[in-house]
Amino acid sequence: MSHQPAPYEAEPDAPNLDFQGTTPYEDYVQASVLTHLQHPLSDDPGEMAFLVTTQVMELWFTVVVHEWQTAAQALREDDLSTALAALKRSTYELESLNASWKPLAHLTPAQFNAYRSALGEGSGFQSAMYRRMEFLLGEKSASMLVPHRGAPRVHAELEKALTEPSLYDEVLRHLARQGFAIPESVLDRDPTRRYEPDPAVERVWQEIYSGPEDSGPARLGEALTEVAELVWRWRNDHLVATRRAMGAKTGTGGSAGVAWLEKRAAKNVFPELWTARSHV
Repeated sequence: MSHQPAPYEAEPDAPNLDFQGTTPYEDYVQASVLTHLQHPLSDDPGEMAFLVTTQVMELWFTVVVHEWQTAAQALREDDLSTALAALKRSTYELESLNASWKPLAHLTPAQFNAYRSALGEGSGFQSAMYRRMEFLLGEKSASMLVPHRGAPRVHAELEKALTEPSLYDEVLRHLARQGFAIPESVLDRDPTRRYEPDPAVERVWQEIYSGPEDSGPARLGEALTEVAELVWRWRNDHLVATRRAMGAKTGTGGSAGVAWLEKRAAKNVFPELWTARSHV
């Protein structure tokens, strides 16, 4: 006996359920693409959480890069309100990014070792989108393009990001146009090089923080400080999670593991914003 499916009957007050082809939600979000990108390489059930968490982090990197690029473009146009809005959104996104460590923060060495071999030489420092985040923060390094030579599109995007002014470069150029004494050596610096602190820039932030708290430059300084603090928390959460999971062993991809992360965590983002506070 064959059974015919029951005719479609909408429940009272139910949303529209009958679509030709895929749903509008699927067309917009591409959920079926996202939920079929997971291909664990071990039999350990914990690998799925590691894989999905890492992919979620990549998505947050993508939106944070978008926000900082929006802020940088707005600052080039001296559109402070748009820049501040983008920076504020990025803080919410950075908080969500940092919360992504939760599923991995309590891995024991045995739990991580159960699927660590599946990573092979893979390591988070190879993430191109995370590298674009770091470049926007002024942490430039041409050597970080080397792992991406085999992917021409990704390499070209990173090379472009390396040669463009960082978010902080655009901040300082904006302040210079507002009449603050940013040195020409800072304004004309080679954007492919890592940003190094400058005493004159520190004095500018000291001047800003000694003035009205509701001024545009002061609000910009605080927005950047929020970003910097959350980036610092991200780096430290990464460090602590790695310490718990693998101690001081060599990291995946041949990095120095904890030693590498300790070095990264010790660096301040937008350094003069922090040192200037000692003089206010």
